[in-house]
Amino acid sequence: MKVSPSSWPCTYRHSPPPGSPSSTGPPCTANCMGSRVTIAELQLPESPADGACWELVFDAGEMFGITYVEEAEEEDEEEEELQEQEMKKPNPGTDPRSKVIVTHEGGLRASNPNSIFLIDHAWTYRVDHARQQLLQVPGLFHRMANLIGLPFHGEVPDEGMVEAVLQEMWKYNQTYQLSHGSAEEKVPVWYIMDEFGSQIQHSDEPTFCTAPLFYFPQQIAFTVLWPLRDLENGEEVTRDFAYGEPDPLIRNCLLHPWRPVDITHIGCHTPEPPASYYEAIFAENKESLPVPITPASPTQDKVLKVHTDMQQVLGGLTHPRFQFTDDEKEADVLFKFSHIKDYKALSTERPHLLLNQFPCENLLTVKDCLASVSRRAGGPRWLPQTFNLRTELPQFISYFKQREQRGDDNHWICKPWNLARGLDTHVTTNLSYIIRQRESTPKVVCKYIEDPVLFHRDDVGLVKFDIRYVVLLRSVQPLRLYAYDVFWLRFANRPFALDELDNYEKHFTVMNYTPGVELKQVHCDEFITLFEKQNPEIQWSSIQAELFKCFRELFEAAASKPAPYGICNYPSSRAMYAIDLMLKWETDTEGKRVMQPQILEVNFNPDCARACKYHPSFFNDVFSTLFLGETAGCHVTPIL
Repeated sequence: MKVSPSSWPCTYRHSPPPGSPSSTGPPCTANCMGSRVTIAELQLPESPADGACWELVFDAGEMFGITYVEEAEEEDEEEEELQEQEMKKPNPGTDPRSKVIVTHEGGLRASNPNSIFLIDHAWTYRVDHARQQLLQVPGLFHRMANLIGLPFHGEVPDEGMVEAVLQEMWKYNQTYQLSHGSAEEKVPVWYIMDEFGSQIQHSDEPTFCTAPLFYFPQQIAFTVLWPLRDLENGEEVTRDFAYGEPDPLIRNCLLHPWRPVDITHIGCHTPEPPASYYEAIFAENKESLPVPITPASPTQDKVLKVHTDMQQVLGGLTHPRFQFTDDEKEADVLFKFSHIKDYKALSTERPHLLLNQFPCENLLTVKDCLASVSRRAGGPRWLPQTFNLRTELPQFISYFKQREQRGDDNHWICKPWNLARGLDTHVTTNLSYIIRQRESTPKVVCKYIEDPVLFHRDDVGLVKFDIRYVVLLRSVQPLRLYAYDVFWLRFANRPFALDELDNYEKHFTVMNYTPGVELKQVHCDEFITLFEKQNPEIQWSSIQAELFKCFRELFEAAASKPAPYGICNYPSSRAMYAIDLMLKWETDTEGKRVMQPQILEVNFNPDCARACKYHPSFFNDVFSTLFLGETAGCHVTPIL
């Protein structure tokens, strides 16, 4: 093995010394390996005039060099020994293609304020745009292929080579997330450092540390690089790819993309988490539980005053037993879009104020909690196999590898705990891709439904679809649950197939928030007719009966334990949720193909725009059921 220096003129940006006159402006914040890091020392000037030194670009050869490892045709005994020593180093993989070393004669001193560097980013993107950018941005594919080390000598990349880059880039990706802006703007950003930064290898005993820095005045991001100790000329620049993780098993999991380790001996069974798990969530949410109260006595003719900040309620509620008020203090019903936190104060000061939320209802509406609570139902068939990437990563990797060894389907979907509308949601078969998602927003990974029940669209063909039911929870003890009789359909716009996993219109159904795409709408009555025509052996009534059974089991599980381990029994609480679900094909014990419901998520305060538009009595029915306890003439069906 021989090592040759790189002739590529890599560059880095040099930051001003901390505390220098040019270091003005507010501290910058960045998201490093999923943790919020404040880098107050690196306060960059707002313009070159404030301090031009940070604008200078230096040849990295002044401080660093990149060396490439090449295989010699013949190796003598000394070179073989060198190779053996190289293999024992804590770098991931079996043979690092290149590495960065200090080349300055005097080395680097960690205490020197000039030993802080900014690395450029070669590519910054969001995952749903990655393929399109590789195909359309001039020079991007060629640069990424060269950086990753994929041989390509053509002019126009083919789909196979683009796919290879998309697979391999998860060994080079880093991430950060903006803390302000809309939900779309806060979706994690992924980036690949330039050729210099991307050649810095891993070590369990790193010599340097890195963190992303977003400089708001110029809307540009860098990676900050600084030494953790003094380095001499010739020492390697390394960083810890699993920075901040002390647990050896979790470190092995996080390093799996570069240094695969067999952990199939780890059990993949995921029981319900302990009580401390729910207690930590409750503390983090900063909710207070209500004190016990006596339920208010119902009155037959009283007009209830409603205070709400929801425009759909203001425009849709016309029931004569309800009247709007702008004064929250005189309200009988508080119907809020934002989460209520201080239930203790409300129960003490206004115990009979009716609310549209339950304490601890996040156990249903947040995806990791939904999976945990559902395990009380004994591993129900109505919930896809789900793992929490924060707490169950080893079990997931073991399960993934066992399925891989058996030749089972291994399509998975990563979802943020608490986002909707398909934001930051990823479908993949790439284990490295899934593991790296742990570094961004908290996520669960669910088995992707590889054999969904499809719907034939005359204009497209067989497409995915999902179903939304609105359910009304009137009380926890006793459990009183209703389903609204009208349900809503959402359709994909492309024929379904287990390919092009980043094709949104093929694998996702939420189209009403995506500009420029078709929104296919079919009323539920028309859908039932078409569904039974396309599936002549199945009656929709039998499917709906099975759906309601699933809803019943879910809410029974969520209400089976007291708060904060279950939904709180507060007599003044009511709630409306939307349950999104799909149907998948399964084979029963008799070898017959059957449709099995799959609950995808439960939504807090769902968007009811279509309900209000096409069913003017929607909120009248909702309010009558929840707050009056009157269902006669309402379009609802009792489930419990």
